[in-house]
Amino acid sequence: MYHPVAIAILITMFLPFGVSLRAADEPVYSGPQPGEALPQFSFRQVLSGPAGELLDPVRKAAGRPLVLIFIHDVNRQSIGFARVLSGYTHGRRSEGLSTAVVLLEDDASAGEAQLRRISHALTSEVPTGVSVDGREGPGSLGLNRNVTLTILVAHKNQVTASFAFVQPSLQADLPLVLKAVVDVAGGTVPDLEQLQGVPQKGRMVEQPGSVPNLRPLLTPLIRRDASVEDVDRAAKEIEDKAAADAAVKKELARIARTIVDSGKLENYGTKKAQEHLSRWAREFNKPESPQEPRR
Repeated sequence: MYHPVAIAILITMFLPFGVSLRAADEPVYSGPQPGEALPQFSFRQVLSGPAGELLDPVRKAAGRPLVLIFIHDVNRQSIGFARVLSGYTHGRRSEGLSTAVVLLEDDASAGEAQLRRISHALTSEVPTGVSVDGREGPGSLGLNRNVTLTILVAHKNQVTASFAFVQPSLQADLPLVLKAVVDVAGGTVPDLEQLQGVPQKGRMVEQPGSVPNLRPLLTPLIRRDASVEDVDRAAKEIEDKAAADAAVKKELARIARTIVDSGKLENYGTKKAQEHLSRWAREFNKPESPQEPRR
């Protein structure tokens, strides 16, 4: 069995900063709900359009089907999800489906610069920009700043579906959004494997420079019922990955140090697992010694 405290702490390591854990059955809301009117608002364009020009996506859609993607926090999950969804909806633009992506950021200049830096990871042909209303977004929309993504689907200036994701998942959440899009735009819900950006097994390909997701590797290590052999086998796999990938090693060092410094090491698996975590916290956080010059 997994120790519940260990799992809770481990999960928080992968949550965006400022996002709290919620009970699985506690609903999360953001923005207008189905059946409510979709107010007009404007954002400052950065990609796909005159830079700095204000765009009102609701007015531009003129009652046609519309998908609005609000990015509250920029991370691998939110950007990957936005890219795949907007890639699909933009591919149906000739059928009258409109799309807009809006980053919510208090510092508009910093937000614009960030969008330009990650433009390669977005659907650059989709109108994308920064909210002129800061991190809270347009007051008329009532967005929830404690989520990672808010997605609104609308038709005839009325919201038909509203999604608030704390940890957006392509496998679990994207099919629900696609179904809502198809409900207003017609067609059939595509398989995930058919969408650009999603590999054969429906999992995102990590972008170069992104933080590696070590949860699948660490979970077997911290099982409370794992044998010594199981723990050593999991530890070897982790160390092999770390030896082959500097980003994995860096992230493993951070996680191990966080666990040890938390004072709750005893909550993480067996004594053997704790030995490995303590060793990684020591060894992988050591500054690398400069190489001696050749003689």
